[in-house]
Amino acid sequence: MTDATADAMTDAAGDAEASALPAGDRAMMQRDLASAALGMVVERDEPGIAVVSMRVRDDMTNGFRITHGGLVFTLADTAFAIACNEDDNVTVAAGADITFLKSTVAGQTLTATAVRRTRSGRTGLYDVSVVDEHGDPVAEFRGRSISTNRSI
Repeated sequence: MTDATADAMTDAAGDAEASALPAGDRAMMQRDLASAALGMVVERDEPGIAVVSMRVRDDMTNGFRITHGGLVFTLADTAFAIACNEDDNVTVAAGADITFLKSTVAGQTLTATAVRRTRSGRTGLYDVSVVDEHGDPVAEFRGRSISTNRSI
């Protein structure tokens, strides 16, 4: 790693901490430093539904100069986390799958919309659609949740 790269990473982390945390009033998101560092913005937060957006930066691309799949997954996972934390119990992922449909590049804005499909007892099933700024499908994510006995 070059000194310039290290400096850029330090500056980006400092900027993320100094800037406003992701939109959303919930304490869970106010403490989510990973989402803040990636510039995610919570557009909608309702029980069982969440919408989160993220502008793709140059440092979010892979060796082919397309958005790193892990970051598309992270965006979908954040929307999933918001949607499935509907009550006072901490709810976490029991598993998730993603299908990538279209590549994107730096400068584009991705939006993930998570919707509860079913919730029964301690488990739930949520679908998340990720689209680009034109509404074109980028990825489809299915998350399985499990509620813990811990309160938020």
